[in-house]
Amino acid sequence: MREFPGTPGTLTSLFLRITQCVFAAGSIAAMATAPNFTGITAFCYLIASMGLQVAWSFALAVLDGIALVKKKVLHNPLLVSLFIVGDWVTALLSLAAASSSAGVAVLYFNDLGNCGFGEECQKYQLSVALAFLGWVSVSISSLIMLWLFAAG
Repeated sequence: MREFPGTPGTLTSLFLRITQCVFAAGSIAAMATAPNFTGITAFCYLIASMGLQVAWSFALAVLDGIALVKKKVLHNPLLVSLFIVGDWVTALLSLAAASSSAGVAVLYFNDLGNCGFGEECQKYQLSVALAFLGWVSVSISSLIMLWLFAAG
């Protein structure tokens, strides 16, 4: 397998994993500090999906950091297959959660007129925006993993 930016054990991969973790944690923090988010199922799904993304991204960031320190190459086909499955699952769950939460936010706040751009509405919107940014970074990682596997 070839080594190109974003492959496991590189600085680019570590950066992508840290951004995934930060965006997902920010999304959780913004949603959790908003009052009454538990009454909307899509927002609870967003919290659960972002929690999974934080755990997955943090674990792989630690693995990338260890590989960088020890100067190890993480191109084992079985390991890359695991990364592919994990990244694609978290990417799809993140996209579904962010999309459903965005749809509910638009419906609830814009179409029904229950939001006058108060603090609650801004926190929901920030959480959804951070979830989409987290999805972008995890989708980049998932495409890199698929490319690495195909190039192997």
